[in-house]
Amino acid sequence: MPFFKMSGVHAPHLKNTASMQPIRMDAPANVVIPMNMHIGAPAKPVVKAGDIVSVGQLIGEANGFVSSPVYASISGKVTKVDKVTCSNGAFADAVWIESDGEMRICEDIKAPVVTNFDEFVAAVRNSGVVGLGGAGFPTAVKLGVKDLSKVEEVLLNGAECEPYITSDTRTMIDRTEDIKEGIALLEKYLGVKKIIIGIEQNKPEAIAKMNGIAEADSRVSVKVLPSIYPQGGEKVLIYKLTGKIVPEGKLPLDVGTIVLNVTTLATIAAYIRTGMPLVEKCITVDGSAVASPKNLIVPIGTSIKDVFEFAGGFKETPKKVMFGGLMMGIAVPNLDQPVIKNNNAVLALNEKDAKRPEESPCIRCGNCVNHCPLGLNPMGFAKALAAKDYEELEALKVNLCMECGCCAFSCPAKRNIIARNKLAKSELRTYQMKKAEKEKEKEA
Repeated sequence: MPFFKMSGVHAPHLKNTASMQPIRMDAPANVVIPMNMHIGAPAKPVVKAGDIVSVGQLIGEANGFVSSPVYASISGKVTKVDKVTCSNGAFADAVWIESDGEMRICEDIKAPVVTNFDEFVAAVRNSGVVGLGGAGFPTAVKLGVKDLSKVEEVLLNGAECEPYITSDTRTMIDRTEDIKEGIALLEKYLGVKKIIIGIEQNKPEAIAKMNGIAEADSRVSVKVLPSIYPQGGEKVLIYKLTGKIVPEGKLPLDVGTIVLNVTTLATIAAYIRTGMPLVEKCITVDGSAVASPKNLIVPIGTSIKDVFEFAGGFKETPKKVMFGGLMMGIAVPNLDQPVIKNNNAVLALNEKDAKRPEESPCIRCGNCVNHCPLGLNPMGFAKALAAKDYEELEALKVNLCMECGCCAFSCPAKRNIIARNKLAKSELRTYQMKKAEKEKEKEA
């Protein structure tokens, strides 16, 4: 699989809030906490309407190996347990809590006992921590390595390459000690001898903080990366920091690597020190329609309407509101959507920034190919999709597309390439499933 060392795009940084220390948001009147805030099986609600809960109390238990527990982010009364429509259109169980205004801490909160690897992984699972950079994969599954000798290095992702977002930057600046403690935990319980922190060069204060950790620990190094999107993509980061290529269908561990977001690691360390699980999230509130951009620490389950109001509201009517960054963020259908575990930003864009340019025919310029960080061929995908040539899509390795948006960003014809790539992957999966079923029938 070809990689282009200088591929990617120079997306606008727009790091307006990089120097702004997060402000803790007041407890909202209500929260809605979905049970599916992670990849894998949704959590199973363990409370019912009428129950009184407190901050850090378990309200959803992990429902499988690849799953994660969910905890109350405010204290108060459970008003209902019902289905909620998520930002991606899926339905999920959720718990509605009405605040009592006290933010009363659960009496069961205490630091876990961690003396060995198994207890460490169990603590990570109980913390409710998932990939907080946006992926949402349960971190305990990632760290639950059966053969620790396979782990050659741990990479800490501090690239934060998306426009606007600075929540990880603030973690590196404000929670340096948590990251330092997290590194010590990895060294002690995973036995790792090499930890590399990758940061884009446009974050000098964060780089200085992480260099301070590296100077005191010979197993830690900091690699400053060019500010080229998408440096924070997992496979891209692995290649840029180690030179290793993760083959199609394989995991980072298959090349001896574990990748953790810096905020994920800081949250693990804080849980093991205090016993308080993941109940709040630092998010960047920004965008061309936002009156006063800032970083906020908000209870999970807070509606983005409440978030924007606390942040100072809008300076003009937003035409698009998004979870995440400009490149890979998801437009939300309404302001009732709750902040979930892996949200790191909410953006509100004005009419000018939200308007999608009109498509024109492909001019075969090759920009999409030249800027793809994985060296893929979006023009080939489109041609194969139109011809329903699924074997060609498979040969072109369309499933490697991480939907980073570099192709669409660089396209002078403003083609909606990502939508076509998603459709191509979906149709290829259907084709592969039907093909596998036919092969089973022949064998039977």
